Amino acid sequence: MGGGDIMGEWWSIEVFSGDRLPASGWRTAYEDDLTEAAITNGAQYYEWHDTQYGVIFEILFPTDAEWESFRELSAVRAALDGVPDPVNGLLVYRGRGGASGGTKPRKPKPAPSAAAMELEEPKERRFIRPRRLKYAAKEAEELLRELGADPGRIDEPDRGVTDPSQQGPGGPVWRDIAASDRSDG
Repeated sequence: MGGGDIMGEWWSIEVFSGDRLPASGWRTAYEDDLTEAAITNGAQYYEWHDTQYGVIFEILFPTDAEWESFRELSAVRAALDGVPDPVNGLLVYRGRGGASGGTKPRKPKPAPSAAAMELEEPKERRFIRPRRLKYAAKEAEELLRELGADPGRIDEPDRGVTDPSQQGPGGPVWRDIAASDRSDG
């Protein structure tokens, strides 16, 4: 290109491999036809790229008119109709293909260091609210009798009564239950 030439637009045809046919087979079948059609219709430059998922054909046309003319050719339409996955396997778009990124270069990232270690996500704190446990009445009464407590107080928790004369025989029920639980293990 000379100094007075105007830079054109890049166009990309990206073809993904199908379940049964790889995109590399599509490239082998249509590469010559697409390349010839691009050159004869005014392409300034073209490139083929193999990717992990398929192939990309990038073409540089000076104007949109050349691109439209290229797209209308029967050889190009046949190639686009023959992609391995006709439903999800074809992308045609303006610009360079794949992960070419933006037109401006990215700023370099800082070098990794020991301090750049990934931190664990904070865990959501859940507050547990105390609730009254439900027991089968018959079993609870038996347990209370074994512990020497009055079964009539089954629904009344110890509310911090400090006067031993107001407590049932042997002290608060919860102390007896806790002592019983520790002795089982």
